[in-house]
Amino acid sequence: MARYLVSGAAGFIGARVAELLLEAGHQVVGVDNLNDSYDVRLKEYRLKLLEGRKGFSFYRLDISSRDVIEKLKGEPFAGVINLAARAGVRDSALDPWAYMDANMTGTLNMLELCRQQGIPKLVLASTSSIYGASAPLPTPENADSNHPLQPYAATKKGAEALAHAYHYLYGLDVTVVVYFTVYGPAGRPNMSLFRFVQAISEGRPIQLFGSGEQTRGFTYIDDIAHGTILALKPVGYEIVNLGGHESVSINKLISLLEEAIQKKATIEYLPMDKADMLASWADVSKAGELLGWKPQVGLEEGIRRLVAWYNAERSWASQVRTD
Repeated sequence: MARYLVSGAAGFIGARVAELLLEAGHQVVGVDNLNDSYDVRLKEYRLKLLEGRKGFSFYRLDISSRDVIEKLKGEPFAGVINLAARAGVRDSALDPWAYMDANMTGTLNMLELCRQQGIPKLVLASTSSIYGASAPLPTPENADSNHPLQPYAATKKGAEALAHAYHYLYGLDVTVVVYFTVYGPAGRPNMSLFRFVQAISEGRPIQLFGSGEQTRGFTYIDDIAHGTILALKPVGYEIVNLGGHESVSINKLISLLEEAIQKKATIEYLPMDKADMLASWADVSKAGELLGWKPQVGLEEGIRRLVAWYNAERSWASQVRTD
């Protein structure tokens, strides 16, 4: 069994990755600064599920601070899974500096930790937003990613470039995993599925940006977490899409949610945000060939699991801020 550093361990994906590593018998050192980029109650909830588990230890640290390298000095790791980030296309236009700090400086610090400590492997999370407005559908990894539409995507592209430089200079083995629209229990509250489940369940209007005909390849959290762990495999330097095997419109998504919740949605239509993409859908053939990965949880089943979680945690989840 191995010992791994998971940055962003209180985050949506990081917490589930840490949980699966622990279940497999590995040791996990989690790092997170528990910032207020969204309602911190969700981060505290996820962290509470990990704390006290055999093999888990936690540091409250900010990876964008250079002293994180010194504070983790001497910790023996088989690999670093860097999932700490500022996420969200719209918010990145409001505070691009926070995205530069977390996504680029934070990644640089994790790369330096690997270099200084002789850690052989880095898994780096990226986003489907890097593929921009004109990507072919489904989108392969060799599609153009040099024209990001938001600071979020630009900082993730920059992080990828930094990782490649460290692979070239120091031989660091890197897998960049590109996530496509992740959802599931205890997900980010500013993402559509959490917002929509909460709004429909509580009888509040859904705020829908655009006509609802924009499409997404939704990917269930467990599939993403399993793929991220498989990405610990030595590959040299590779970029690998992890995404859902089905793409649906937001209007279709709302219909599926109405069926699962057994309530009708009230929809408030708002102008399409310039930062939003019209479509995203992953070509995941490379993930199958390189990692032996393919998504297992279909959208209807994933929605059922999300709604069941929300109902079980409704006393507090109904109060979570989704702005």
